[in-house]
Parts: sequence; structure tokens; C-alpha cells
Amino acid sequence: MASLKDLRNRIASVKATQKITKAMQMVAAAKLKRAQEAAEAARPYAERMGAVLANIAAAVSGNDAPPLMAGTGKDETHLLVVCTAERGLCGGFNSQIAKLAREHIRSLLGQGKTVKVLCVGKKGYDVLRRDFAQNIIDRVDLRDVKKIGFENANEIARRVIGMFDKGEFDVCTLFYSEFQTVMSQIPTAQQIIPASVPAASDAADASGADAVYEYEPDAAAILTDLIPRNIAVQIFRALLENAAGEMGAKMTAMDSATRNAGEMIDKLSITYNRQRQAQITKELIEIISGAEAL
Repeated sequence: MASLKDLRNRIASVKATQKITKAMQMVAAAKLKRAQEAAEAARPYAERMGAVLANIAAAVSGNDAPPLMAGTGKDETHLLVVCTAERGLCGGFNSQIAKLAREHIRSLLGQGKTVKVLCVGKKGYDVLRRDFAQNIIDRVDLRDVKKIGFENANEIARRVIGMFDKGEFDVCTLFYSEFQTVMSQIPTAQQIIPASVPAASDAADASGADAVYEYEPDAAAILTDLIPRNIAVQIFRALLENAAGEMGAKMTAMDSATRNAGEMIDKLSITYNRQRQAQITKELIEIISGAEAL
């Protein structure tokens, strides 16, 4: 049984931990509002970009479509861009994204495909390298970035497009977690190369009208310039969704940790008081017994 001194030290240690988790919860709550607003503001632009691409793609024949939309005509080599957080202490946020990517990798490998993984964020890299270290080609480090900007996503997009131009993969899939609520983030896989665009009917619904457009220069030339930007936009949206999801998951995890610490302090305090009372009772019995012996 632990001594009274050990129990006092344990209670003091848990109280110190509780202060840290409470502070982290408050910091995450403060950051969540800005991250959530940024993620929600990026969604209409990304969705509208998809509608514009669909309208233009409808005017392009298969032979005239740019390579980023038409693809290589093969489905042998897959690049997976797995976006996770740089830091932990956010519950199962990172592990859920990594789980979805891991299942996708195993499915592709089971079909005899070649898989390459580009990790954006340290935590996804740490999880995936345990089983697929040979498939990971590199990791993008964003630990020094205080606020995610479009230039960060654009840099990743240029790298991915450069690999595609060199013929290093046929299909690229983006993995991230879509922010729903503080308690709910949905792991998502989105194909970005070849560019996946909505159906023409969906694009008409998004634009609010089924109009006919004439393009100058031709639609294929516009797509050649627009698709790389769309890839950067989708990656930027994924990073913003991840930032909001990370803060939401961290706030929830730290709130749970704070409550658990409070419950542990209560249990340790009860144990300490009972042991202290037992020790006092024992000393009183010894004093009374000694007095009666005299």
C-alpha cells in the first residue's frame, strides 16, 4: 500500500497535469473558432471550382482533354497524399485518417498495384511507416507554419503535378478529415488526378442555370490552366479541414482528460483520507493501550 507521502505526491502530480490539460483545452477552443471559419469559408470556393470545371469539361472531347483530366490511360501506380496533424494529443483524429489510408493501401497492394505515399504531417507518417515504410517516398513538414496559407498547398500541388508530368504515378488520391462538428470529423479520400469533376447535371444545379457557354481561348486551354489551380485548392481545403478537425478533436480530448484527472484526484483524496484516519486511529489505540498497561 502506498504511503501518505506517496499519495500526496501523486495527488499533486495529477493536479499539475489537470492544469495543463485545462490550459490546452482553452487554447484549442480559442483556435477552433478561427480554424472552423477558415474551413467553412473554403468549401463554397472549392465546390464552385468543381462546378466550373464540370461546365468546361462538358465542352471538351476526350481526345482534347489535358493529361491531368484524361490521366495516363493506366491504373498501375497510385500516389496517396495523406494529410494529418503535426502534433498529437487530439484523440483518434490522426489514427482515423491513417486507418483509411492503410485500408486503401492494402486494397491496392492486394490488386497488384504499385503504391507511393506522400505524408503531409508527422503523425500520419509515424503511423504508416510501421507497416509501409518502403512505400513512403517523403514527408512534408509543416511544424513551423503557424497559419496554413494557400502557398503551402500550392507548393504541395506543384510537387504532385511535377511527379505526374514525370510519369511517376497514374492516379493520385488525397486523404484528410472533413470537419463536421467538434465531436465529429469524417476521414475522406478524394481523387485529384485524374481530375474528378461533377456530372454536367450537378454542375448546372450548382450554377443555378443550364446555360451554354462559348470559351475563348478553347475549353481545353482553359482546363490546362484551371486544373492545376483546382488541385491546389482541393489540397488547401484539405489542410484547412484538418486544422479545424485537429482543434475540435484536441478540445474534446483535453476536456475528457481534465474530467478524468478530476475523478482520479477525488479517488486518491478519498484513499488518502481513509489511510490517514486509519493511521490516526491506530496511534490512538496504541496510546490508550499503553496508558492502560501502566
